[in-house]
Amino acid sequence: MSPEEKPAAAPRSLAEALRVRDDVSLAALLRSRPDLVTPVPSDLTQLATRAGTRASVVRALERLDRFALQTAEALAVAADPAPYGELLRLMAGDEADPAVTAALPRAVALLREQALLWGADDRLRLVRTARELLAPSPQHPSPTGLGPTVREATAGMSPGRIQEILTTVGLSSTHDSVSAVSALGELFTDRKRMAALLAELPGDSREVLDRLVWGPPYGQVTHDPAAHLRALLDRGLLLPTAPGTVVLPREVALHLRAGRAHRAPEPVPPPVEAAATHRPQVVDATAAGQALAALATVDELLKEWDEGGPTVLRAGGLSVRDLKRTAVALDVSEPVAAFWLELAYAAGLIASDGEADERYAATPAYDEWRELPTGERWARLAAAWLPATRTPGVVGGRDAKDRTLSALGPNLDRSAAPEVRHRVLALLAGLPEGASPGAESVLARLRWERPLRGPQRDRRAPGDDDLRSRLARWTLSEAELLGITGRGALAAPGRALIGAPEPSYSAPQSAPEPEGPGDKLPVHHHTPHMPPVPAPAGPAERAAATANAARLLAPLLPEPLDHVLLQADLTAVAPGPLERELAGLLGVLADVESKGGATVYRFTPGSVRRALDAGQTAADLHAFLARRSRTPVPQPLTYLIDDVARRHGRLRVGAASAYVRCDDDATLDEILADKRAAGLGLRRLAPTVLAAQADPTVLLEGLRAIGFAPAAESAAGDVVIARADSRRTPPRTAPEPVPDGPPAPDDTLLTAAIRAVRAGDLAATTPRRPGPGDGEGGAPGGELPRTGAAETLATMQAAVLTGEALWIGYVNAEGAASQRVIAPIRVEGGFVTAYDHTADEVRTYPLHRVTGVAELADDAR
Repeated sequence: MSPEEKPAAAPRSLAEALRVRDDVSLAALLRSRPDLVTPVPSDLTQLATRAGTRASVVRALERLDRFALQTAEALAVAADPAPYGELLRLMAGDEADPAVTAALPRAVALLREQALLWGADDRLRLVRTARELLAPSPQHPSPTGLGPTVREATAGMSPGRIQEILTTVGLSSTHDSVSAVSALGELFTDRKRMAALLAELPGDSREVLDRLVWGPPYGQVTHDPAAHLRALLDRGLLLPTAPGTVVLPREVALHLRAGRAHRAPEPVPPPVEAAATHRPQVVDATAAGQALAALATVDELLKEWDEGGPTVLRAGGLSVRDLKRTAVALDVSEPVAAFWLELAYAAGLIASDGEADERYAATPAYDEWRELPTGERWARLAAAWLPATRTPGVVGGRDAKDRTLSALGPNLDRSAAPEVRHRVLALLAGLPEGASPGAESVLARLRWERPLRGPQRDRRAPGDDDLRSRLARWTLSEAELLGITGRGALAAPGRALIGAPEPSYSAPQSAPEPEGPGDKLPVHHHTPHMPPVPAPAGPAERAAATANAARLLAPLLPEPLDHVLLQADLTAVAPGPLERELAGLLGVLADVESKGGATVYRFTPGSVRRALDAGQTAADLHAFLARRSRTPVPQPLTYLIDDVARRHGRLRVGAASAYVRCDDDATLDEILADKRAAGLGLRRLAPTVLAAQADPTVLLEGLRAIGFAPAAESAAGDVVIARADSRRTPPRTAPEPVPDGPPAPDDTLLTAAIRAVRAGDLAATTPRRPGPGDGEGGAPGGELPRTGAAETLATMQAAVLTGEALWIGYVNAEGAASQRVIAPIRVEGGFVTAYDHTADEVRTYPLHRVTGVAELADDAR
């Protein structure tokens, strides 16, 4: 057999197993476990060491799907190393479940790819740290429910007691405990002999075994056990581990389980089932309506805070009382109000102003956002929601210090939220178009893909959701509020937002027919093996996805209306979304009375005065209503505007502390005579001027409460016009998401990291010729080579002539030592220029920093 045909030796460590991998396999490992590449390992040995650390292994185990985790748990109770056949028996049982048999190779390949498993199929080895985490112990029971082996359980038992057990089960006595334990273990793994032994037991003894067989395997006994327990103890079917405590040996449990490590292996993910199916056009139209409602809600929220929002708590965030007020103003529940607040905050539209009396207010970005087209405004909100780690669903809960979590406050970040949101939407994208799943179906799939590790996953009570399940429920409800889904199904803009393929049907009209009973389609079931939808990776991909979502939403939105319908009861009806200019002025002139398909505005003296305070005149308002109404302007509305305008500004309030002046002294007499004005501390300074002890703002509000319509006055005597958008924070950036561990490396970083690791491994493993003082073989990878300056220079010059590579030790300017494989090209002026195999490029090194040089062995050239 030629050297080329000689089979590769079995790896003796994880590092050797990694060494034979190709670059594609290493890239897959580093992509799935990004903590291994931060910082870049110097060689494959360091990579293997890092892959075996507890923190890294725990993180990798938490990212396994349920069947892969079950496979790792089975390996943890198998022999070390274990042949593939033994693992298959533990997973598929004596009956060789065909579904498990078919799925097991994928699970083993996944564990290998994640560097949690190494070795050939005849010698499968779980990484030591993973085995320690998953193997059963009294302190940390195994999720399999298995206990210790016979050898482990009898470690502290007296030799005489072991010999008594052998005699009871019909085995010959041995001369030592080791052979006795081996004989007992062989009996328990022999199916026929074990069946005969169990057949001798009374029924009560079998019931005890049945209670322990699936775990926990430990039980309590008295110092004088009953006869049915004594029968088990005498035969070694229960072994004492501590005074009063017994355990069911692993071999006995596996026999009773028909060889299975798990009661219910789950080789196939549960399907995401469609609970209902709607026409895709109806889904998109419903989602578009929700998108418009979302924009209107955010706009309404920010208008409420235009002149300064609520104060910021000392610990940060919004008080419970202010959250309730916001919920009432938006006519939503408090959890939904918290969602809209956090969404606006994530989009950078609101922030604290940073003043001494710190308050929330709109940011300058809000003014830019208002000028965008409707589709782009929605896409900006949706793109801020998808990667946000701040989670409004936890508002009202308690943190680790038992403090209430407040909206816009600290400690709301949940780093798993972006990944769960994208995965939920990806599962919806895998359903047929227009299909909406049941929430429990989605949760079951997510629990399979990322199960809880350990016994707690089996102790979870119904309705007691883990964080990922709660994040998934919040995602489904928030996506519906935002218009990413419609009637529970993913809409076309939502597909574009996560980078899923566009729907196959043609773009729907802006106003499709309502869905009728005949529009229902057959309910489809989602295939469990759908290809995953990757999240848009870089900023360019995310920007393209956002723009695509806005493009798909635009034709679904109705055209903004340029008119309203005025009614005789001092109301105006907007039968659809209004143009920005019309909506802005009408929102100042009237109060919103009801929202829905049509918005109803009501004109009141206070709302008309608000428009006059904003700089409008009665003539301006009459002209605006006549121009924008499709119905004649009702006479009562004309009278209302004229009456408020006639009284508006007759009184002037300025700063003295404050004063009131009016050309009509009779009006001032009326104010002084009114008992409700007593608290303002008014006194007459002149026939047309009153002085007050209250500040101008309190004085304005007090006179308005009495029934007058005063106007604020500047120091120059001019009327102060109150602009709705007068209060803005300084420029603020949106909050950055809190990453869930190290970020996934991109292709450029992966390529560079693999090249560096390969080069460093070459330098660490390349054999060299023995030098003076070396041991036999001149093993590399230990101390750096040490040679004198003259020998180093001579060896370098000789290598330039022969073109051979050398192994050198090098210390950089920071004092960090490394070993490298170089091919010298030129030696002059105290420097060597060489092709560095470690860095895969030509470099120049000062000779005084080279600790030594050694020639490579002949078989390494």
